[in-house]
Amino acid sequence: MQLLPLLTTAHALFLDFDGTLTEMAPRPEAVRVASGLVPTLSALHTQLGGALAIVTGRREADIDIFLAPLRLPLASEHGAQYRLTDTSYPSIAQPDLEPVLRAAHELVTQNPGLLVEPKRASVALHYRLAPHLEDLCYHTLARAMQGVDGVELLRGKCVFEVKPRGANKGQAITDFMTQSPFAGRIPVFVGDDVTDEAGFAAVQALGGWGIKVGEGPTLAQHRCMTPAALRGWLSAARTH
Repeated sequence: MQLLPLLTTAHALFLDFDGTLTEMAPRPEAVRVASGLVPTLSALHTQLGGALAIVTGRREADIDIFLAPLRLPLASEHGAQYRLTDTSYPSIAQPDLEPVLRAAHELVTQNPGLLVEPKRASVALHYRLAPHLEDLCYHTLARAMQGVDGVELLRGKCVFEVKPRGANKGQAITDFMTQSPFAGRIPVFVGDDVTDEAGFAAVQALGGWGIKVGEGPTLAQHRCMTPAALRGWLSAARTH
């Protein structure tokens, strides 16, 4: 396995959640947080002077539950919501997604293997338990969003998501890097999905580096094969 670079106090660390810090699960709520992860993140947050943020497609409330009692800086819903201190706020105008949500719920009613995940600024449709319905999910959402302004369809691992156009993990990282305590540091982003590629591009444009977790083509300069290996790298970076 490729040897990952050292994480130092000069870095700002941005971390995806699902498939990166944790193993994927059949349903979003079934994810399990490994013992030791929360203490490791807490220690690194202190070690980096607060310059550690979660950058995820998840809702803010989900991350806070999984990582309790930690409340880290957070770009949630693919960068549609920011939290740099105690208060979260939308980073972009939030569209009216009622037509998309209605179509997704109707599809799930007809196909119980699917799961709708409503968020503040987006609607996700998961098909991990019904992969044969991928095309149906795609076309249903694509039709439903035709009457909604300012949105785009994002493809992830066994999920499609209708979200605000222009919100992405790369823009979130770029914005965070203009703010204290991230400004002036070397950015590092770790992710596993195609939705993380914008983040890799952003940190590398800013003179930092990305780590791709798992297989598949990527812009990231470095690779780590499993979330467990990534957690090991994070643990080793702690100052004991």
